[in-house]
Amino acid sequence: MKNIFFKPILELSELLTKKYISSYELTKIYINRAKLIEKDLNSFISIDEDYSLNLAKESDNRRSKNKILGKLDGIPISLKDNICELNQTLTCGSKMLKDYKSIYDATVTTKLKKNGMVLLGRTNMDEFAMGSSTERSYFGSTSNPWNFKYTPGGSSGGSAASVAAGITPVSLGSDTGGSIRQPASHCGIVGLKPTYGLISRYGLTAFASSLDQIGPLSHTVKDSALILQLIAGHDIKDSTSFKIKIPNYIKLIEKNKKNNKKWKFGVMNKLYDKIVNNEVKNSILNAVNFYKKRGHKMTNFDIKYNELAPPIYYILSSGEASSNLSRYDGIRYTYRAKNVHNNLISKSREEGFGEEVKRRILLGTYILGIENYNSFYIKAQKIRTLIKNNFEEIFKEVDFLVSPTVSNTAFLKNTKINNPLSMYLEDVFTIFCNLTGYPGITLPCGFSKEGLPIGIQIIGKPFKEDDLLSFANEFEESHNYYNINPNL
Repeated sequence: MKNIFFKPILELSELLTKKYISSYELTKIYINRAKLIEKDLNSFISIDEDYSLNLAKESDNRRSKNKILGKLDGIPISLKDNICELNQTLTCGSKMLKDYKSIYDATVTTKLKKNGMVLLGRTNMDEFAMGSSTERSYFGSTSNPWNFKYTPGGSSGGSAASVAAGITPVSLGSDTGGSIRQPASHCGIVGLKPTYGLISRYGLTAFASSLDQIGPLSHTVKDSALILQLIAGHDIKDSTSFKIKIPNYIKLIEKNKKNNKKWKFGVMNKLYDKIVNNEVKNSILNAVNFYKKRGHKMTNFDIKYNELAPPIYYILSSGEASSNLSRYDGIRYTYRAKNVHNNLISKSREEGFGEEVKRRILLGTYILGIENYNSFYIKAQKIRTLIKNNFEEIFKEVDFLVSPTVSNTAFLKNTKINNPLSMYLEDVFTIFCNLTGYPGITLPCGFSKEGLPIGIQIIGKPFKEDDLLSFANEFEESHNYYNINPNL
């Protein structure tokens, strides 16, 4: 079946409904494709073929009895390897957890299963989600499907690459400072970071708890809306989960489209001048002009404290990471150093953690020290509050903020891995959503002369994902970028 690898899940659902294909056949197609290109791509850490095919068989059996569990029953989906899935690997891309299998399901995993989706493997990631290139994985780096010499971005690079390469139609990743949106931009797909608290974090391995959020990566905006519909909602197992009624996102997208709804959007021009390359800038400005021609009102805004946002983010995230990763001690369920009689914990952590994780633990431990806590962590929290207050003022005037997702297209492998400051600046546009809790989405808006994707980021109001998805969908449906795929 031609181009089935890149079909949106809405179209795949229709194929299953009309019985043009079975879930078993569909799952087998993706597994076979993985076998063909994973040697070069390395987007998965593990694929349990028998497990996935059994889930597909169960779906087909339900369908034969007219007892399907929902629209997406039988559709395959991959999970980033820091989201718990019972009896499957939970390595977090690390040596520390290389032999660990989860003993329970994350809330999002439970919801996917209840809706009959076929869980198709565990995707590669930067170790403990700390990185922007998926080069920091203990299981080897992932390649960009558009050019294997380039990185796919990170830390959810395996999830982004698996969707862009047509190995899975949709995936779940996690976003702490841009780890869904940045790789989605580099791989030419849609990546959604929802409002903090909209999706339960129960079963997501913690990196920085006040910043982490699970979200979908997909071919289209509507596919992300469908997945969000399944996994959003209050969870008593997560104290940061909000009690809020989840709307029908697809219906609201169609309603806003039918009503030709007009919005106000702001453009963060000041951030473009020094760091954004011309190809990215021109693609974003073309998208801005599209929205203006469609009757949406544009306003220019300067984001206060924008130069402070990256250091504030890394102070807070490193402090929280230092605390969260203290549980990995080599004694209970993690990697344990061999033939060590003294200093077992320090030796196990020395051998089990990679360079970047160690760097952030050391930084976080220093920041949280009694002599530095007020000078660094408390001040960073105060500036975070100022950034959030600034966003609240801006969003009294506009419905969305538009910016590049990343200042450049995907970069070559091994060019930034030894330059952590350069790598950290990959998140300069995306970290605002995590610091404020606001939702953000990226979608393709162009290509560089090298044929690499360019993404536009749209930030919306908290818990107004329906408007955010509608605004993004308007651009997507008027352009052909989602139909342009890597030649694999």
